[in-house]
Amino acid sequence: MFKIAKLMAPFAAMTILAACGSGTEPSERGAAPMIGGTSIYATDEGQDRHSYAQPLEARVIHVSLDLNADFDEQRMVGTATLDLDVAEDGEEVVLDSKGLEIREVVNGSGEALRWEMGADSGDVHGAPLTIALDGAEQVTITYASAPGASALQWLSPEQTAGGEDPFLFSQGQAILNRTWIPTQDSPGIRQSWDARITVPEGLRAVMSAEMLTPEGEPVDGEPGRRAYRFRMADPVAPYLIAIAIGDLAFQELGERSGVYAEPSMLSAAASEFEDLEEMIAAAEELYGEYRWGRYDLLVLPPSFPFGGMENPRLTFVTPTILAGDKSLVSLIAHELAHSWSGNLVTNASWDDFWLNEGFTVYFENRIMEAVYGTEQAAMLADLGWADMMADVEDLGGLTSPDTRLHLDLEGRDPDDGMTNIAYEKGAVFLRTVEETVGRARFDAWLRDYFDRNAFRPQTSAGLIADMDANLFQGEEAAQIGLDQWIYEPGLPENAVHVQSNRFRAVDQAIANFTDSGEVAVINWPEWTTQERLRFLDGLPRELDEERLEALESTFDLNDARNSEIRFAWLKLAIANRYDDARDSVEDFLLGMGRRKFVAPLFEALMAEGDWGRPFARRIYGEARPRYHSVTTNTVDETVGMSDG
Repeated sequence: MFKIAKLMAPFAAMTILAACGSGTEPSERGAAPMIGGTSIYATDEGQDRHSYAQPLEARVIHVSLDLNADFDEQRMVGTATLDLDVAEDGEEVVLDSKGLEIREVVNGSGEALRWEMGADSGDVHGAPLTIALDGAEQVTITYASAPGASALQWLSPEQTAGGEDPFLFSQGQAILNRTWIPTQDSPGIRQSWDARITVPEGLRAVMSAEMLTPEGEPVDGEPGRRAYRFRMADPVAPYLIAIAIGDLAFQELGERSGVYAEPSMLSAAASEFEDLEEMIAAAEELYGEYRWGRYDLLVLPPSFPFGGMENPRLTFVTPTILAGDKSLVSLIAHELAHSWSGNLVTNASWDDFWLNEGFTVYFENRIMEAVYGTEQAAMLADLGWADMMADVEDLGGLTSPDTRLHLDLEGRDPDDGMTNIAYEKGAVFLRTVEETVGRARFDAWLRDYFDRNAFRPQTSAGLIADMDANLFQGEEAAQIGLDQWIYEPGLPENAVHVQSNRFRAVDQAIANFTDSGEVAVINWPEWTTQERLRFLDGLPRELDEERLEALESTFDLNDARNSEIRFAWLKLAIANRYDDARDSVEDFLLGMGRRKFVAPLFEALMAEGDWGRPFARRIYGEARPRYHSVTTNTVDETVGMSDG
């Protein structure tokens, strides 16, 4: 028998791939990535503990999907053909799988190959699927996803805006795509891909790739179905393979951008995102060519668990950012920035998640500065600092190991690392570097960094080596203290805190209202969303009912259309057991499944004893079937409920 891989197996025993190329030229997109002449997979930080893959023995380089979307059974059924880069003495390929039903595995000539599914880990990692290659460099796997596949959200017509057709969307980050695609589900193992997806007639399929048949094509012998074809020629991290199927309409926003949404939401979405082309131009002016062709947006149903997901060519976004006044479009700037940081240069493992998000938050802020002005960018950065410090407190203070940028997530769900530390501390680190070397030099380096490392994974050690070789002069690296910033907990003393001048007036209004209870001291009509958030989040967590009533009745906070404002208000209301906000809490939690809002509100309710706990459990019992697994995985433990 051939051996079965173990999760987190030692990489030292693996054979280094022969003739893989130097990996130094961005054009060598199929080559194994190298750091300092060594395969990234052989370095400590390049080893992905959340994948069973053994990329030094055999590495997936292309995935070709041919799948039927079965809405009745809620399964994806068909084949995945994998092209492999196999070491000279490689005998097997190890893939990631969770809940997949494997029916057959053959080589490129159609001959059966031996395969074995290892023991399931019992957690998010799933099980290793090991295939004996017998010289094969291509394998085709016939399979079906499980009805409860964590990456896939199958919605009934009642759960959509239109109310007439079902809907499907996927969410692969961090390691959920192994529940519907048998591949090496590691961000460091980049793969090009193509797909043919068949769907019921009347529905439209879109994916994070070039859409070869945007209107679909008939399926021979299946008059009730339609096929859509897609191609991603550039290698991407596998979590970025994404799909959505539903009643979708499209509206152009510019020569290379547009928005997909359910028909009833399309007009509002197009209006909200009308500055998209300007954002793309601003990003290119900063850090170079947008390399993915088109940049379209897909507005998903409310159960989408994130604000946005940076899938190449097709960012997925939540409808909770449709505020009607463009006040929340910084999220779009964020997802657009991922086209460089995250999609173009990707963290090799989830321990270095900050390499995606810290760079992106920094870049997002620069886009917002270019399009909407310096003060708007300063307010966003200042709010980000507050979010970071709140997470520091939640994580146990500045000595907590989870306040490091480079994490140790061994034995943990990689979602544990998706805190504001990765986002905001990462961005603060880059602002500190910028201040040390000057913006002109920093921008020139960052632009070249994206070019040098395009279509490749990266590690913290690799970043430091790049900075040492291409950015720092004299004692600048020592002055910044790179190791302290990246590998140690806390926040170094040289951290650059961008502070907004406009927030000073808001902070004074907080003090005045807290003392007097007079709403006249609040300049709400003239404030931006960021100033309003600063005010609500800055108020004492204990307020009397008279003050709460004054705020709600004057500013109609229970019915706020802006989701961020309403969320900030409801946190305050729950902390004070404000009964008049209970209907608003229930409507908000039943109306969307964005984890950023859902998880803290349920946690707040559960902390309020008899006032909040029965209320939380009743709402969650109704809402849970509407939420994506990303959200329920977080909230189940808080509320003490699950499928079981």
